[in-house]
Formats: sequence, C-alpha cells, structure tokens
Amino acid sequence: MDVCSYVCALLLCTVVVHGKPTLRKERVHHDPELSRQAHEDNKSHQYDHEAFLGKEEATTFDQLTPEESRDRLGKIVDRIDGDADGYITTSELKAWIKRVQKRYVYENVNKVWTDYDLNKDNRISWDEYKQATYGYYLANPEEFEDATDQFSFKKMLPRDERRFKTADLNGDLAADKEEFTAFLHPEEFDHMKDIVVLETLEDIDKNGDGHVDEDEYIADMFAHEDGGPEPDWVKTERDQFSDFRDLNKDGKMDQEEIRHWILPQDYDHAQAEARHLVYESDQDKDQMLTKEEILQNWNMFVGSQATNYGEDLTKNHDEL
Repeated sequence: MDVCSYVCALLLCTVVVHGKPTLRKERVHHDPELSRQAHEDNKSHQYDHEAFLGKEEATTFDQLTPEESRDRLGKIVDRIDGDADGYITTSELKAWIKRVQKRYVYENVNKVWTDYDLNKDNRISWDEYKQATYGYYLANPEEFEDATDQFSFKKMLPRDERRFKTADLNGDLAADKEEFTAFLHPEEFDHMKDIVVLETLEDIDKNGDGHVDEDEYIADMFAHEDGGPEPDWVKTERDQFSDFRDLNKDGKMDQEEIRHWILPQDYDHAQAEARHLVYESDQDKDQMLTKEEILQNWNMFVGSQATNYGEDLTKNHDEL
C-alpha cells in the first residue's frame, strides 16, 4: 500500500468510527476454529482433515486417489519434522496445526511482500519498510505538523519501529518472512503478545496514566456524541468492566488485566487435536510418531476419493 492510500485508509477509518457512534470495537483475540465439522471419529475424520490441512486443502485432498493422498502426506510429514530426527512430537504437530490455521495470514503477507522488499533480497529491512511506508512523511514532515489523530505518522513511526524490533528475533534489523509476518500480525505470535497488550493500552489510555479506567474502556467502543442515553450493550459493558475486567477492583485495568481481557486463555484446540492424532496413531506408545506410523493411519490425517466415497456410503446408509 502506498503512503497516500495509507493516509486515506486511516482517515476513512476515522470517519467511519465517528459516523457510527454506536460502533462496537472488538479487541479480544480468539484462536480460530479448527473445523466446523463434528469431531466424530466413528463416523468421519473430516474434522481431523480440516484441522490438519485447513478447510481448502482438505477439500483438495478429497479429490485425490489414495496413492496421491499418501504421497502428499509423506511430504507434509517431512516438513513437520522440524529437527529432522525422524519423529513427530506433539509439539511439532501442534505447531503445524496452528500454522495451517494461520495460512490466510501468511498469504496476506505474501501479497504485500514485494511492496516492501525494495532490493529484492528476500528480506525486508527496517529502512526498506520505513521508506515504503513513511517515505513521503519523512520527506515532507511539515505537512503533518497539525495532525492530531492518534494514528498520525508522527506517532505510528516510533510505534512501528518498536514492533519491528520485537519481531526481529535475531536483531539484525532485517525481517525474513516469519519475522515480517509477526510484525504485521503480532496477535498470532506468542513472543509478540506483550506488544499487542502495550499497543492496546496506548490506544485506549487517553490521560496517559498507564492504566485504562472505565470511561476510557467505554470510549474505545462507543462515541457518545449526541448526549442521548447509552445503548443497553454499553451498560452491559460497564458491568463487564467492574465485574470481569478490573480484577483487583481498583477502578482501572493495568497491563496484566488488559492481557487477561484481550488475550483470554481459551481451550487450546490445536494442542488437543495434536494429542488426539498422536494417541490414535502411536502404535508403539512412545508418545511420538514416525512417518511410517502416520502413513499407516493416513486416512485420519487426510482424505481421498476413496475415504470420501466411503463416508458418502455411510451417510446414505444412515439415511435409509
């Protein structure tokens, strides 16, 4: 996105927010569903297929022959085995499932990669990102002196630099694909969670005291411009603040309370699915999987024309 488009987008966002005073912002980050299919192994492995492959890829596998499915599965196993020791651990399987469920994030990064990788070295340095995003501002700072919006370039530049350095795990000020993905989508990466919390605090904390009080919490989601009564959902949110957000009952949220609010410790579906796949396929019960064990139980991990046909027969039989 060029600078002019970026500015327009920010201004548009501002107009939209102020044009809809009852607009409710969603700051809470939940892990996506692994699948909307029922998890019923005695009837179908479709849930496992979508969890392991993603919905679109699972559909693709359903069109393959059993031989093609097994062959592709073998190649996937090699990718999952990060340390190439010949064993797939629960943690490696969980990492794969979480990455599959974030595929759309990586696809989005791929779409914008060339906009920032100016010297085409397959890395994006901080200077490249800064030039691509803030080049016009840096060359014409006088045009932004009167900007008061919290998302003005003057405030966003140091904020982006801080986030970039946090995502840059090896500290060389040049991001590879994984680091740049963490920079653009920090909510998806554990080592970026502190930045997500801090940026949320900075967005909402209007008086700069390092906390979020009830009025600031409400103002972030509701612009009370017409002086009329608050909608019922706003009253409910005030109750939510006092009952569930302000854990220590001091009338405001600190960073830990903000973390508890926007990054709730949900049930870990990826961990549960990884354990399930290992348990069902681990023939020697060493709590790890070999490539052979996975391929022997291949139809739990991936589908094919044969498994799809078999499931259709089962469904048709149940309907009779």
